[in-house]
Amino acid sequence: MLSVLLATAGAVMSIKNFNNAFNNHHQRLGVALYGIIWLQALTGVVRPWRGCKGRSAWFLAHWLLGSAVCILGVISIYTGLGAYHEKTSRSTKVWAIAFTAEMSVIVFIYLFQDKWVHIQKQGVILGHEPVRPTEEHVSATDEMKQKESASENC
Repeated sequence: MLSVLLATAGAVMSIKNFNNAFNNHHQRLGVALYGIIWLQALTGVVRPWRGCKGRSAWFLAHWLLGSAVCILGVISIYTGLGAYHEKTSRSTKVWAIAFTAEMSVIVFIYLFQDKWVHIQKQGVILGHEPVRPTEEHVSATDEMKQKESASENC
């Protein structure tokens, strides 16, 4: 809800303080983003209970809207930098590089945390040696299996 309120405050400030001719991609994309953000919030409010018939469809719609907001938000920042460059003739290269680096770190962390459980299941703990049985452990295990099979035969 906080992000919806912040986006609404940003929209109000934008309407009050800037030329809103909607003649560039950044402004049009911004209007679409405001609409999608509110639609996302409304779908969150009407969420069906778990196990209800429409829960899967709701989840898909809510996920798609959230993903669209993220992707369009990133695109909006790049188009905003382009609009700023056109309007002021100032270089935005440093800002574009900084934002790209920030997004790269966020994507890396997202993908890494998604695979963290998989990495742990592989027997590798970062910063330590792989966990593998030693030769002594393997031979001791084999001896125990032989004793168990011998006792079963009795």
